[in-house]
Parts: sequence; structure tokens; C-alpha cells
Amino acid sequence: MNGIDKRNKLEEHPFLYRTAKNGAVFLEYFGKVVKMLKGKEAERFLEKVNAAKDEKELQLLLAKATGNFKRGNERPLKM
Repeated sequence: MNGIDKRNKLEEHPFLYRTAKNGAVFLEYFGKVVKMLKGKEAERFLEKVNAAKDEKELQLLLAKATGNFKRGNERPLKM
């Protein structure tokens, strides 16, 4: 995994996942749901999660599963 996380963003543990009773998996980025997996896709994802060796590998798996949702042009939320 050398060179994958050059800026060490995954050290902050920005990604989480949680499962629902119906088998759906919710992928979160800093507490906000960014993707939902259902059915076979959720089952395959949970198999990969169980095979992860450590927390860094789990974070990388979650980052890949969420896809390319951040493009760099997001603006902060005004309150």
C-alpha cells in the first residue's frame, strides 16, 4: 500500500460503515452517508471487510467503495 495515501488522509479514519437489519450497508464520510449498498453488492462488500487485515486497509476499502464522490470543487456549507 505504499504510495496510495500520500497525504495520510486515511489516518484520520474519515470513513465508517454500518449495516441495517434488511442487509443494507451505509457508507459514511465524516458522519454523512455518501453511498448505500444493497443485495449482492452489500454481501460482497462485507466479505471484503471481514478479510481486511488492519484499520488502514479497511479505510482504503471504504474509500474505494464510496467511489469518486469528492471532486475538489465543493464549497463549505453556509449557516
